[in-house]
Amino acid sequence: MQKTRNTLPINEPVRNASRSDAGGQNLRIIPLGGCEEVGRNMTVFEYGNDIVILDMGIQFPEEDMPGVDYVIPNTEYLKGKEKNIRAVIFSHGHLDHIGAAHILLGKLGNPLIIGRPLTIEMIKRRQEEVKRGSSKKLKIAYVKDINDKMNLGAFTLSFFPIDHAIMDAMGTILKTPITTIVHPGDWTIERKPIGRKEIRYDYLSKLQRPTILMLESLGAVKKDLPITEEEMLKNLHGLISNAKGRIIIATFSSQLQRIKQILEYASKINKKVAFDGYSMKLNVEIAKELGYIKMTKEMIIPIDKINNYPENKIIVVCTGGQGEEMSVLPRIATGNHRFIKVKKSDTIIFSSSIIPGNERAIQRLKDNLYRLSDNVVHGEIMDVHISGHSNMHDIENIIKQIKPNYFIPVYANHFMLKEAAKIAYNIGFPRDKVFVPDNGSIIEATRNGIKILKEKVPTNYIYVDGLGVGDVGEIVLRDRQMLANDGMFVIVAIVDRQTGRIKGSPDIISRGFVYLRESKDLLAQTRRKVIDIVDKAAGSGGAINWVYIKDEIRNKIGDFLHSKTERRPMVLPVVIEV
Repeated sequence: MQKTRNTLPINEPVRNASRSDAGGQNLRIIPLGGCEEVGRNMTVFEYGNDIVILDMGIQFPEEDMPGVDYVIPNTEYLKGKEKNIRAVIFSHGHLDHIGAAHILLGKLGNPLIIGRPLTIEMIKRRQEEVKRGSSKKLKIAYVKDINDKMNLGAFTLSFFPIDHAIMDAMGTILKTPITTIVHPGDWTIERKPIGRKEIRYDYLSKLQRPTILMLESLGAVKKDLPITEEEMLKNLHGLISNAKGRIIIATFSSQLQRIKQILEYASKINKKVAFDGYSMKLNVEIAKELGYIKMTKEMIIPIDKINNYPENKIIVVCTGGQGEEMSVLPRIATGNHRFIKVKKSDTIIFSSSIIPGNERAIQRLKDNLYRLSDNVVHGEIMDVHISGHSNMHDIENIIKQIKPNYFIPVYANHFMLKEAAKIAYNIGFPRDKVFVPDNGSIIEATRNGIKILKEKVPTNYIYVDGLGVGDVGEIVLRDRQMLANDGMFVIVAIVDRQTGRIKGSPDIISRGFVYLRESKDLLAQTRRKVIDIVDKAAGSGGAINWVYIKDEIRNKIGDFLHSKTERRPMVLPVVIEV
């Protein structure tokens, strides 16, 4: 890719970045997300007046977050410190590491961003989706060689290779005057990788000490050894070769290495490939522009042309393996796809792992597909995917190889962090050298050691809903939960201003609470209650307090409806004076 005008050479120091005085300074490590959940990964490293940030990820909404698109880290701690931010480093291109960049970079004054080419191009493309031309404002330093180094104020930045489920993933080394941080980002150890040697980390044990290993710990509760890449590809190739009909492979849009392998095998056996899914097409195009994926025009066909070829010559690579409602595979399963109607002879392959929280959606998707096809294959019955995350054996292995002085498990749910700590204890790691942080914890490193301070920085959820960032707070979310649970009950009462009495009968609108046509007796009782409440509150003469009357209707009708139905809908009284 060509450099933008804001691109900096990676080996040059950042200008105007004042190197902090090494004497008497402490290092602060502050996770703003990623230490109590899967996602929202963002960590602040602060030494004197110099700040370096690693990752700006999103967290996908949970079941109790109706209407929320995603959650981003809270950057309140960085308010007023924007000029101290020397750079934001992105470990790789998954959304739980780059997904909040298009919001937070501008908020923090557009600091320098550092990453490998695929990662940076994905950030730029996402930036352009939000606002055309905005990526030109980014200040960028591409990591084109894993041996690149860069000075960022008091920090010396370097990198190391890691295995993960996306191209251009990298580990980060931050050297400060008092300690060295090693952070692989998301990682795994691939056994017997094809075409290269297995990555070793022994050389990191020779870094300037003391060293702190911050380790993504999603695999701390996984005890089974994964299969090798060779075994996985053998299974996948066998399914593709033996399929009598079309092949539909659902995988992550960022799983470009897997997509590359599918393309290479399709070319070898003379099959056509069609991509479907906006993010899938986008990422493949970026990888193609960077030269990471090579494909001929003859091999790739548009999704709307797949019915022009013999079924046994077609491979569809699509998104939706997590059961996301509007993505490709769920639309295929429900018969809502414009060009694909599943046949019994089709082979459907889930070449993806299950993201925690998506279990129910994936199970429903599998049920629907099993009704339509006789050939549905997923990880529970055949190894057709390799996770990009480690297991407990790998965690033990990498700790032994790097031999850090301190160990901080990160990037996972709290229970996983605790299990990773146990793995360290079991191999003899001193308990007083292991620190399990929460989001917002301030881990302070001095020349005398490390401790977690009692104080914390704000890390409450910042919800993104449509174009709104942070305007959906806890109160709005609680209202949505109430509406989702018991619905809404609107009472419209027209009141005579002179007499203070209701004219006619109050109108009632119910949504998600009761079906009005089948609840006539309940509605009649409610209307009488409303009339009685208004008569008692306003019929005594004098000035009428309409705020008080609305509160009375809301509280008393709410209690009445609960007594009759054991439900608590949101009661919304509307009083109109005439």
